[in-house]
Amino acid sequence: MSDQLYFGKVAFIGFGLIGASMAAAMKQAQICGEITAVLRTQKSCETALRLKLCDSATLDPRAAVKGADLVVLALPVASTEAVLTILRGYLKTGVILTDVGSTKVSVIEAAKAALGDLPAGFVPGHPIAGSEQSGPSAADKDLYRGKSVILTPLESTGAHELDLVTRLWEACGAIVTHMQPERHDQVLAATSHLPHLLAFNLVEQLASSNDNLEHFRFAAGGFRDFTRIAASDPVMWRDIFFSNKPALLDAISDFEHHLERLKLAIVKSDSDSVLGVFTRARAARRHFDHMLKQNAYTQQLRDNPMSQEFVCAPAGSGGAQVSGSIKVPGDKSISHRSIMFGSLATGTTKVSGFLGGEDALATLQAFRDLGVTIEGPDQGEVVIHGVGLRGLKAPAGELYMGNSGTSMRLLSGIMAAQTFDTVLTGDVSLSKRPMERVAKPLRAMGAKLQTTGERGTAPISITAVKNLTGAHYEMPVASAQVKSCALLAGLFAQGKTSVTEPEVTRDHTERMLRGFGVEVISEKLGEHATKVTITPPDKLIACDIAVPSDISSATFFMVAAAIAGSGSITLEAVGMNPTRTGVIDILKLMGAKLELSHEREEGGEPVADVTVHASKLINIDIPEHLVPLAIDEFPAIFIAASCAEGTMRLTGAAELRVKESDRIQVMADGLTTLGVECTVHHDGLTIQGRGGERAVFGGGRIECHHDHRIAMSFAVASLRSTESIVIEGTETVATSFPNFVELANQVGLQITAREV
Repeated sequence: MSDQLYFGKVAFIGFGLIGASMAAAMKQAQICGEITAVLRTQKSCETALRLKLCDSATLDPRAAVKGADLVVLALPVASTEAVLTILRGYLKTGVILTDVGSTKVSVIEAAKAALGDLPAGFVPGHPIAGSEQSGPSAADKDLYRGKSVILTPLESTGAHELDLVTRLWEACGAIVTHMQPERHDQVLAATSHLPHLLAFNLVEQLASSNDNLEHFRFAAGGFRDFTRIAASDPVMWRDIFFSNKPALLDAISDFEHHLERLKLAIVKSDSDSVLGVFTRARAARRHFDHMLKQNAYTQQLRDNPMSQEFVCAPAGSGGAQVSGSIKVPGDKSISHRSIMFGSLATGTTKVSGFLGGEDALATLQAFRDLGVTIEGPDQGEVVIHGVGLRGLKAPAGELYMGNSGTSMRLLSGIMAAQTFDTVLTGDVSLSKRPMERVAKPLRAMGAKLQTTGERGTAPISITAVKNLTGAHYEMPVASAQVKSCALLAGLFAQGKTSVTEPEVTRDHTERMLRGFGVEVISEKLGEHATKVTITPPDKLIACDIAVPSDISSATFFMVAAAIAGSGSITLEAVGMNPTRTGVIDILKLMGAKLELSHEREEGGEPVADVTVHASKLINIDIPEHLVPLAIDEFPAIFIAASCAEGTMRLTGAAELRVKESDRIQVMADGLTTLGVECTVHHDGLTIQGRGGERAVFGGGRIECHHDHRIAMSFAVASLRSTESIVIEGTETVATSFPNFVELANQVGLQITAREV
């Protein structure tokens, strides 16, 4: 055996579904030589040999392990001590010894009883995979692909040996996690052993009733799905329950406590409590699925599996025609805030037009985890049963923000004022983004929070404080998220809180707070600076919210229409908040034919229909006072600038470097790939437009660094490309614009989304 992950001889003690599938996976990965299997009957030995799952089969474990480099215990956990006692003295020096048992503390105790001092090569393990099938004939070489395997190394386990077993399982396609044995048993007791126990008990309960035939005759799909696992091997599960008795009994007690609480709510016809349990459970089920996929996705990023890319067909040298009237999704910023304020209000808040993208859903799930009952979203409709300013409850664990910087930064302000500790986490991308910018004003108000690492990133650990004190904070750089974070903390502070911003930023927080009955005063300080002051209220009063279409999402189609060869696009009910319309001002200055119609106000926010026609664009120096008002729209504006005549110069936009990606550098890299000349500055970009040419962009592969706005911007560029544009890493588009591809193709683009 060498460090190149090759085991000359492997012995499996037990060769059912789990062991035989592992053997088949190892053979497929070509990481082993001879495989010997120990089975219980001669007939089973013959079956394993006939299926070519092993090279030799025997009933004698001592003969099997002779000279073996790797021994895998794939037998019932209750047999571990007896088998290892037989094998003592027969194991090769330096052998790797691992197991696949579903409990770990009992296996380790059995190994100690049989072997005494445990060797460095003993690496306990548990693959989370299986089926109702059993025996070597059920072997599946792909059984472990994409499945979790938990290894529970001991103090005696060697680092080299642990690495070998880790790589062994990864070669079989598994995702490997290391965990303490006791923690493993607690987790599996709750997630595997308890469900099996409940399934066995429920089926036996109904089977022993007098009218059991009717029960089973009319059992619906839910009963069949839940009790499917009651068809598992009773002896095996009896042994598992006994081997993990302490952890399983704790899980049963916890289940009884929650069941009794739900029973009492039903007895009292407590609708809010029952609805709260059910909505949180349904949402948590979906949320944890998402989190696990995100974890698996980030874990596997290095191997490039199951990412998504856009393939954008070229329009040709003449440019494509666009046409249509569409409605883009609801405003993400307002969707976030509707959940936050509705949760903190007294009464019920009804939201329409809610954006069901992953970012806004991360906020929604966080407040469910904080004890708020929220119905929906259902076709953009959400009902929030507010708990009041002081009604949030400590979450059971960390609050996961996914990829949403808005969720993390704004929620920091709320959580900093709570009487319980909180940890805010996010995915790999969010964990690279700066969070000290919100920590600084919060600390000035008396909050206790700690960011991570030298760069001050997530996770953010927040310690409970008795009271916050209102303060004044002068922002060095304009940021609506920093401003909103401080104002949200100010809701709970003693005394007024004020924020001065050097440039006007989006004011959704101020507008919505006024709608919920909070006193908010905005004062102009010179030409561009603004001071916003909040007086802490006794309560927020629930109100209904209509979320307008997101102007950031609409921007991609405004630019598409402006750079197209011909045609026009109308965007319905777009939010026209004056702190967000920088993109419209910039496009008009560039000569875009853009019209507003049906202007009105909905839910305290100005709204209008926007029609944009194919236009001849002229580049400009972007006025600095418009930069904060269009900060999220610049990736798309850069595409428009590439299609305009002359030179575009942008300065004062350093914040673009700390978004989901460094949007200045990433856009410049992509534009260069497509043949556009541009120069990067520390706080902006200069683009030499090619508007005098119909064929502005060539083709090529664009790496968007999993930034949704970068991905959609380069998709729009295909309207003026002569070759296909392939954009890698586009799965994050769902964070803000779940139906982007559908709407884009509807108005004239040709985009195919595919998994890679």
